[in-house]
Amino acid sequence: MKPVNERIATLAVFLANGFGIGAWAVEVPRIKESLALGDAALGIALFAFALGAIVAMPLAGRLAPRLGSGRATALLGAAFVVALPLPALMPNLAALCFVLLMLGAANGALDVSMNGHASSIETQWSAPIMSSFHAAWSAGGLLGAASGGMLQKTGVGVVGGLALPDLFIAVLVLGAAVFALRDVGPRASAPAGGFALPGAGVMKLSALAFLCMMVEGAVADWSAVFLRSELAGEASTAALGYSAFALSMAACRVIGDVSVHRFGPARVVATGGLIAAAGLALVLGMPNILTACAGFAMVGVGLANIVPVIFSAAGRSTSAPAIGVSMAATTGYAGFLIGPPLIGFGAGVFGLRLALGVLVIAALVVCFVGGRAVDGTRIAAVANQL
Repeated sequence: MKPVNERIATLAVFLANGFGIGAWAVEVPRIKESLALGDAALGIALFAFALGAIVAMPLAGRLAPRLGSGRATALLGAAFVVALPLPALMPNLAALCFVLLMLGAANGALDVSMNGHASSIETQWSAPIMSSFHAAWSAGGLLGAASGGMLQKTGVGVVGGLALPDLFIAVLVLGAAVFALRDVGPRASAPAGGFALPGAGVMKLSALAFLCMMVEGAVADWSAVFLRSELAGEASTAALGYSAFALSMAACRVIGDVSVHRFGPARVVATGGLIAAAGLALVLGMPNILTACAGFAMVGVGLANIVPVIFSAAGRSTSAPAIGVSMAATTGYAGFLIGPPLIGFGAGVFGLRLALGVLVIAALVVCFVGGRAVDGTRIAAVANQL
């Protein structure tokens, strides 16, 4: 019997987490202004958020086998709810960095736990459904950002801009926990103490996650900068490139499970990498507003379902899904954070266009290597069941 209620509850958690991150992103400029932070100071604060996530993600992979993935997800969802409004209450940079360290840790740990739980549900479902969870997260991000913008227009302050969305998130998380946020299938045994090297399969998947999220992070931070320089200062249109990217990614995740079921995960990864590379080449080769929207939309289409497929494969590659997911998620998140400064360093030496060309190579590597890496974990999973 398929765990329908458990899937609905987990979708609600993905939606809640995306909603919170979207609401937080909208409030970052106002928090910067309220504390009179410079760009460098804000960068330090955002680094604290990233550091918290990177530290917490590997630890979260070991929490699920001990508590159960459902209970761990509910607990970490509650931690995210508690931490989300705190940045708006901080009086100075030091306090802001401290709470952002906690918020980043809660968000990173929840990311691993809910993806590991989703992987367990997918295994019991016996069909590809991971993209639907990531579609819920993307939808939550868009809704959270939109609601945050509406609250600002109505004159709600910074505290209300985070506290009001947090109430909605709390209702979703609590409802999910009460409704059906529980374990499905047998609980994996807790890993033994000590350090163990990950297997070759999950290391390949982690490297692919790094490349995919490096491209995503670079597009998020550099697309508008590149287009503004290429479009002779047309700042009003430069942001359209990232908007096309985000919307196409969200839309394609809605139909991602159907695509994976019909074409297979290996073909989705290989084709997605090729589409993303072609889109980036189009933007870099002929930068104008039409090619920017078309090219970045292609990047969104290409990347949309690669990371969900990688997370599913990583969950199958270890005894406990959350452990495999934590490895891929931690490495992928590192790529998301490291990619933009690497592009900035390369731009200073070689120019921005040539530096962004590295992203085309990264997407092509995913295209040529990703399919075999994903198929390898499927073969291993089948062999382990025999």
